[in-house]
Amino acid sequence: LLDESGEMLECTACVGPTEIVGLKLGSSEGIVGRSVQENTGEIVRDVSKDPNFKTEVDAESGFTTRSILCAPLSVKDERIGAIELVNKTSGDGLFDDNDLFFLQSLASSAALAILNARMAEALVEQERVKRELELAAEIQRSLLPDEKGEEYPVHGVNCPARTVSGDFYDYFPLPDGRIYFNLGDVSGKGMNAALLMAKTASLFRCLGKTIHDPGRLLSLINDEICETVTRGMFVTMVGGVFDPATGIARISNAGHEPPLHHDADGNFIALPAEAPPLGIVSPTSPNETFPEVEIDLAGGTLYIFTDGVTEGHLQDGSELAIEGLKGLLTDDAAMPPAERLAVVVKRLVRDDGVALRDDITLLAITGGALRVPADPVPSPIVGSDNRFELRFPARAERLKHVREAVHGAAVQVGCGERVIHDIVLAVDEACQNIIRHAYADTPDGEIILEILGEDDNIVVLLRDFAAPVDTTRIGPRDLTDLRPGGLGTHFMRMVMDGVEFLPPPGGRGNLLRMVKRIG
Repeated sequence: LLDESGEMLECTACVGPTEIVGLKLGSSEGIVGRSVQENTGEIVRDVSKDPNFKTEVDAESGFTTRSILCAPLSVKDERIGAIELVNKTSGDGLFDDNDLFFLQSLASSAALAILNARMAEALVEQERVKRELELAAEIQRSLLPDEKGEEYPVHGVNCPARTVSGDFYDYFPLPDGRIYFNLGDVSGKGMNAALLMAKTASLFRCLGKTIHDPGRLLSLINDEICETVTRGMFVTMVGGVFDPATGIARISNAGHEPPLHHDADGNFIALPAEAPPLGIVSPTSPNETFPEVEIDLAGGTLYIFTDGVTEGHLQDGSELAIEGLKGLLTDDAAMPPAERLAVVVKRLVRDDGVALRDDITLLAITGGALRVPADPVPSPIVGSDNRFELRFPARAERLKHVREAVHGAAVQVGCGERVIHDIVLAVDEACQNIIRHAYADTPDGEIILEILGEDDNIVVLLRDFAAPVDTTRIGPRDLTDLRPGGLGTHFMRMVMDGVEFLPPPGGRGNLLRMVKRIG
């Protein structure tokens, strides 16, 4: 049979007085080589008169060859090898045309059987590899974070060009309420890139739980990759930490595409890399750290993405490029962040069946959704009603700003000083109850405050996302019951004209409604 290169013939089966299994010849050597190359049957009645006969074979095996009958194994134009018979034992000991016809018939059937067996073996191997790739892709998907919901400040998306991806992203909360995030791109394609992706992502999540400086963390990951990675492979990566309470993100960029800060005024600010990719330059000292940059998102969004996005092709075959990405993000700025990312992916995934050139991965960090400005300003009048809305983290230190914001909103609605005083106190007491009891002082809670002017009333809505409270157990108690705490509900009902719990939208959390007459 011919080997995979088509350059060698090897005996794989042998019947007779001499065993030559394993014997190798060049694909054009000997009578069998000539039969394979010319794809024709051969009758050689006296091998001593044929210049192609390899006498070395007899010399090695100790067998004496007198005559040969050979037929090629082939299917259409695909050559597989040959069947060779040596020294006919019947009659005059010479092969004839009938022998050749019979052997060629056998060779045709044998060649088809061998080809079918090889195809079946290849199919089994392909299915095995496919299953392994599917399992690898499943493991990779498990490394990506679950979406936290529309109100969470970080969103990501990954669309592999192949079954497995060399791109990755992750984000997870820290005990102090900040959020760690990263996005990376491994050089190369296929399983090697996927394995390095898994290693890098796991290192970031594991080390990031105790090392909260992105530059130091990337330096440690770089040290590990330089020690263990295959030569020539590297990882471009952006790692950072975001504080929802202040809207400030601190990032470190190791050779990655410059992230884009899309500020509240619609401007784009690129943040280029100040360090090489991970795995290229070994650290020069044990305490080395990568450069960091701090960004105040101030209500804007920080976008991090791989080059598969900017180098991706649109439906018309043109490249999206950085300006095209900016255009999409500007056009869809009013959408929730997750939907903006989905629009970008949809534009790059061709509906004509053309495969992606590279993995597509994007991350969006939105600042301001959970942030209370230092001097909150009430929203302007919307339509014919006065309306004010504020989102803020459930932390006691934020209540000073909330009280100032409630005061300004009440003035805008038209309340007098006495009414304003009561409303501010009631909102402050309600917020303290949410922080202390509903969220139990956990740092990652959120409160939504909405104030509406309705006819002669001011309506206050307070929404939290903690576990639902048992409203049947919430009510004023007898003031003669002298014990600390528990008077907040009584106080709110005294200063407000109406206090009630309503079913929250979507059934999640709690919704408190308080009403006060303006006059």
